[in-house]
Amino acid sequence: DLPSLHTMDVLGSLFTHPVEFGRLFYFQFLGGKNQVFPPLNVAELSPTMQRCYYYLDKTSRSFAAVIKALNPEMRPAICIFYLVLRGLDTVEDDPEIEIEKKKALLYSFHENLYKPGWSFDGCGQKEKDRELLVEFGVVVDEFMKLKQVYRDVIQDICRRMGAGMAESVGKQVQSTQDYYLYCHYVAGLVGIGLSKLFSSSGLEVAEVGADETTANSMGLFLQKTNIIRDYLEDLHSDRTWYPREIWGKYVDKLGDMAEPQYRAKALACLNDMITDALQHIPDVFKYMSRLKDQTIFNFCAIPQVMAIATLAECYNNYGVFKGVVKIRKSLAVSLMLDATTLGSLYSIFEHFLDDISEKIPQADPSQKTTLARIATARSLLTSERASKRITAVRPIAKNGALRVVLVGAVACAVTALYATAAWQTTGNDE
Repeated sequence: DLPSLHTMDVLGSLFTHPVEFGRLFYFQFLGGKNQVFPPLNVAELSPTMQRCYYYLDKTSRSFAAVIKALNPEMRPAICIFYLVLRGLDTVEDDPEIEIEKKKALLYSFHENLYKPGWSFDGCGQKEKDRELLVEFGVVVDEFMKLKQVYRDVIQDICRRMGAGMAESVGKQVQSTQDYYLYCHYVAGLVGIGLSKLFSSSGLEVAEVGADETTANSMGLFLQKTNIIRDYLEDLHSDRTWYPREIWGKYVDKLGDMAEPQYRAKALACLNDMITDALQHIPDVFKYMSRLKDQTIFNFCAIPQVMAIATLAECYNNYGVFKGVVKIRKSLAVSLMLDATTLGSLYSIFEHFLDDISEKIPQADPSQKTTLARIATARSLLTSERASKRITAVRPIAKNGALRVVLVGAVACAVTALYATAAWQTTGNDE
């Protein structure tokens, strides 16, 4: 969800991160949100497209806003692409669908995109996105209105993803190869499909869509971050994606890491998983350096900077095994506002790579590999900046003391207004 400014957010960021507070205030009250996510008037669209945007908002925690901010040429295709894959994912996620029936539906899901009015009412009542499939006919209607080149990409990715999901039904992730393949099917293919849509629109060069390796890495970096962060939630849902090949080096059972006595081994496993994810950063840099359209750049950059910030927050943090670790709201807002140029994206990654580097324990089993992957990313940053004549941008968290003082002063004034308003409201209530 897009961060919103509440009194506790104000107070929390004011006293602990005053510079970020200024960004948070700007985002919420001074036009920052509309700058990054211009409002979309869906009332002007067809009833079926309005319904699609309703489901986009309902089913997406993070992508609805960035999709709506895309270039108008891309927006409908990406919205429908997302909903098609969300429908497919809902089938794959539902434990109440009998396995053979689920496999058959996953294999054939792409064929239903050309069946007017097709819908599916076979998901369990507890499945959170079942309503989308019950009313999937509106998605099919709008899919049929897209340009043929967009339809071809969407159907092909749906076919490939459905087949991959069907092959994975009921299987545990054992090897790192299983892990990579699962991430490819559920996220790498999304990156590949988006890239082909970008190139097909003419807004990006053909190379963006043709290079499936870098597009796949964009998806894997995000998916691996989610898997790492969601350890406990997935464990409680009996759906775990940490590969045995990694966690088996440290504990006998995956659930052991949630037990305090296994803290040291759990952290070693966590750092190993994060180190594995860092290998995709060079491809992320390569991919982002090719993008030309500003709205597409923002669409791709925001999830990537959120991912590296999340990995830095999770690194060597036992909180991952006690709950869901999230980056603070004021930092998320700062990242969304800043990740609009290649230079800023490089600086954000550099900042969080430095953060990870400073946290690496001397005795960590993955230490050498972690440092090597960070060094590779830093070296690439240096060469990219030199070749493109990009000046390093200091991350906002490291800006000078004067700005901290100035923003802190503004923060104090604004918080005083908040406190006064809250006091008056309480007094009136009494």
